[in-house]
Amino acid sequence: MTQDKFLDNSGNLTHLDPEGRSQMVDVSDKAATIRQAVATANVRMLSETFAAIEAGNAPKGDVLATARLAGIMAAKQTSNLIPLCHPLPLQKIEVQIVPDPQLPGYQIYATVKTKAETGVEMEALTAVSVAALTLYDMAKALEKSIQIESIRLVSKMGGKSGDYFLQK
Repeated sequence: MTQDKFLDNSGNLTHLDPEGRSQMVDVSDKAATIRQAVATANVRMLSETFAAIEAGNAPKGDVLATARLAGIMAAKQTSNLIPLCHPLPLQKIEVQIVPDPQLPGYQIYATVKTKAETGVEMEALTAVSVAALTLYDMAKALEKSIQIESIRLVSKMGGKSGDYFLQK
């Protein structure tokens, strides 16, 4: 990957205006193409907390359904939360929360897809972040030391910079 993708036709950085201030990148000349991103996060907790959530015994109700819905809603609000993100027409948002007794805790995955001029990495990352925060909020009465870990992009497909897959 070269730095060329960060430069406009005049050789200036695309994220900075002529005075050096941050700006939203102009994507109006780009073609709308299919773009997809997958992000993940881990939520680690005590075995007792994990068991209570799995048994449906959390004080605030259905922890996982609430966290999943929060992740979906968050992806749709990304451009309102991250200053230079473009508002995008999202065609697919899927949030999966997978129990992992080995953590113990949960692995959260978000897949976001659009047909647009720019990618959806930030939407996928926002979805897993807010899903993880919501899981914490729903379970904090059981345990305050729950840890949110390893928020990261797993893959992205489409766009000028090409595909990306996390190296394991």
